[in-house]
Amino acid sequence: MAKKIPQINASSMADISFLLLIFFLVTTSMDVNQGLARRLPAPIPPDQKVEDTDINKRNLLVVKINSANQLMVQGMEMDVKQLRAKAKEFILNVNDDPSLPKLFEEDFGAPIGVLKYTKEHVISVQNDVDTQYQAYLNVQNELVAAYNELRDECARKYFHKGYNELDEDQQKQIQKIYPQKISEAEPKNYGN
Repeated sequence: MAKKIPQINASSMADISFLLLIFFLVTTSMDVNQGLARRLPAPIPPDQKVEDTDINKRNLLVVKINSANQLMVQGMEMDVKQLRAKAKEFILNVNDDPSLPKLFEEDFGAPIGVLKYTKEHVISVQNDVDTQYQAYLNVQNELVAAYNELRDECARKYFHKGYNELDEDQQKQIQKIYPQKISEAEPKNYGN
C-alpha cells in the first residue's frame, strides 16, 4: 500500500500575502522632495478660439535639453550651472542690448517708482522625449532660482527686506516687475 503524503493547508496563504502587502505599503516611505510647483492656467472655454501669439525673437530665450541631457541656450552649449546667470542677464537687460528683450518704462508706485523692465520676455524650455527627469528638473530649478534671486534683490533694494518677508501687495509689485514667464514647449526629438 502506498503511503499518503501529507499536504500543507494553503488556504490562509492568500490572507498572509495580502497582510504582507498592506504592511509594506504602509511602512514604505517615498521621496516626495522633487517636483515642480506650478499653477496651471484656467481651462479655455470650448467656444473660445485660441490665437497664436507672435513673440519677437529678441524677447525669447530658447533653452533646449537633448536626449543626452546636454543643454543648449540660444543655440550655444552651456553647463546647467551657468543657466541661472544667463537667465538673469536675459530678464534684466541692464545695458539695453538690442539682442535681449525690449525694455519698457512703467510706474510701479511707491516706493519703487518709475522703472525700466522687460515685460515681454519669455523663456522657452524644450526637451527631447528621452531627456532624463533629473536633467529637466535641474534646468527648471535654475530658471526658477533666477526669478527668485531677482525678486529677492528687488525686495531688498526697495523694501529693505527679503521677498518672502513682504506682505501680499508688496510681493505683487515685485511680481509685476519680474513675472515668471517659463514656457513649456511640447517635447521634441532633437537628436544628439
